Amino acid sequence: MKSIQESIKNVKHLFQGCIDKLKGGDKRRSAAKIAISYGNGGQTFAEKELGISRNTVRKGIQEITSGEIIHDRFNDRGRKKSTVKLPELEKHISEIMDGQSQADPKFQTDRLYTNLTCSALRKILIEKYGYFDDELPTERTLNNLLNEMKYTLKTVKKTLPKQKIKETDAIFANLSYIHEEANQNPNVVRLSIDTKDRVKIGKFSRGGKSRVEVKALDHDFADETVTPFGIMDVKEKTVDISLSDTKVTADFMADRLDEYWRIKGYSNSGKSLLLNADNGSENSSRRTQFVKRMVEFSAKHNTEVTLAYYPPYHSKYNPIERVWGVLEQHWNGSLLDTKEAVEKYIQTMTYAGNHACVSVITQAYETGVRVSADEMEIYEDALERATGLEKWFVKISPKKSMTVVEFMNSFD
Repeated sequence: MKSIQESIKNVKHLFQGCIDKLKGGDKRRSAAKIAISYGNGGQTFAEKELGISRNTVRKGIQEITSGEIIHDRFNDRGRKKSTVKLPELEKHISEIMDGQSQADPKFQTDRLYTNLTCSALRKILIEKYGYFDDELPTERTLNNLLNEMKYTLKTVKKTLPKQKIKETDAIFANLSYIHEEANQNPNVVRLSIDTKDRVKIGKFSRGGKSRVEVKALDHDFADETVTPFGIMDVKEKTVDISLSDTKVTADFMADRLDEYWRIKGYSNSGKSLLLNADNGSENSSRRTQFVKRMVEFSAKHNTEVTLAYYPPYHSKYNPIERVWGVLEQHWNGSLLDTKEAVEKYIQTMTYAGNHACVSVITQAYETGVRVSADEMEIYEDALERATGLEKWFVKISPKKSMTVVEFMNSFD
């Protein structure tokens, strides 16, 4: 009796071993044959002894009885990929990236002026191709899809300051104090200005990566350049950038500030100006022509001006430097082969969600303009320099400026 039970048990294990090695339709049809051979209760026997559900056994019996094979559709299970639900999605993404058609917000040109973020790409898919927001994949999923399609980007890193002067800590302490005062005072407009390095015009590599294939020349010698000068409203996070074919001089900067103040409606408004800069060669507090122009600015607009400079080797703390970082990342994988391309890239860049205002300045400015030592003594009467930090913090009084300008004009 015992040997019969052991034999039955061994046969059952043999069946189980054979069944387990089978897959899909072969497995269920084999189980179905055993159930049919067993007779009544065969489906229950297969489920209990072979570990195969009765539904699977029934499907196998149906295949044997009808002679028609039921094909498994495992790929249809679960959530569908975006490219399955939206079969044209990859094609449209490729048209945007490879065809470079996202440049103009109105889609009137096929020139690429931006390395697209996933957010910008979703917006174009909606506006240009008629997709609905809720049917498109999330930005994270879209980013994965872009990577699968071989469109990748890189980030831009900034270097640490190399050294510092003895006044550095005192300068930053004073900057922190006046910036906090400005934040609390709605009548103070805090502007950050800077001149970016000259941009070479031509099919040159900028050392970045692009989501599209871009071919550059094997050298970087350029006869044509353009220089961006930026004005950033630190509180409002807005940026105005002017492009110059020639050197950005003290007069160039002063003219841009004068236009900015007038266009914004700040002239004679009771607003005061806190101006952050990096004490460069053309805008330092010892640059006579720049100081002269700032005194004239104060008198013209009846505006108190405070010049607040960052110490050497720490210009990266000047807020507008962050804009230049964003711009470099924005166009680092692209060819800036025309001035129009430079302008368009800047227009399509966003900082803190805001597009930059861009203007092209064609006026030529004379370099090396200086104020004589005798005249500079007169302009100094309108200035109040911080004790111990005279070079870094200068306050310009509008009343004193008006007196100085009136006096200087009397000699004309």
